[in-house]
Parts: sequence; structure tokens; C-alpha cells
Amino acid sequence: MRADNRHHIVQAARRRSEHTRAKAIQALRVLDNSGQPVTFEAVAAQAGVSRSWLYAQPDVRAEIERLRDARRRAPASPVPARQRSSDASLLRRLQAANARIRRLTEDNKDLRERLALALGEQRANPSPARPLRTRSGDPKSITIAPR
Repeated sequence: MRADNRHHIVQAARRRSEHTRAKAIQALRVLDNSGQPVTFEAVAAQAGVSRSWLYAQPDVRAEIERLRDARRRAPASPVPARQRSSDASLLRRLQAANARIRRLTEDNKDLRERLALALGEQRANPSPARPLRTRSGDPKSITIAPR
């Protein structure tokens, strides 16, 4: 009678399955990190496994579908990590924008004061060439005439 060596075959099949699963998961990570589209075909080619095997693995299949759907919802051309703005760069841009807003606010305030002074002088010293108009003949209600 022959010895029962089935456990060797079962162990070999289990190791092969674990190795195949590890290759598929690694392929998922590589594709996702490189910004390439994550599809069943791409994962199968990267991992060296069949697409039917990927479809038969519920957890791997769910992850491929999740990454594929996330890519579809993401902007058409994601910016690679090395080209994204750093926190320091964004902070500097924010500081520059705030400084510009402060300058424009001061300029606006200055211009309003100058306009008020000019209108006050014009009202106090009406030019003889331009008579002041009144509303309904009321001398208290004076409007500056347009030029």
C-alpha cells in the first residue's frame, strides 16, 4: 500500500495560491501608486495571472472595482505628487495674497478720502461755468451735475 502524500499537494497548492494573491495585491499597489488605470486587464498583466482568477477572488475583485471607480470620479488629469504644491508654497502664496488685499484696501480707502475731499471742495466752491442743480427748487438739496 502507498503512503498518503496528499498533504504535500495541498500545501503546494496553498503556497501557490498565496504567492498568486501576493502578486495580484502587489500589482494593484504598483498600478495605483504610479497613477495608471487600475483595471482587471492591467492587474492581470502586471501580476502575471489570469483575469478569470481575479474575478474569482472576491476581495481582490472588490479592490480593483473600488480603485477603478475612484479613478473615474477623480479629475481627468491628476497632478503627480512631485508636481503638487507644498504646504510652504501654499502658505507663501496665501501671505502674498493677503498682503495684496491689504494694499488694495488701503488704496481704496485713500481714494475714497480723496474723492470725498474733492466733492467737498466742489460743493463749497461751485464754478460759475457749471450751475448747481436743485431738486424741486429746494436750495438745501443740491446735486452735483454730471460733466
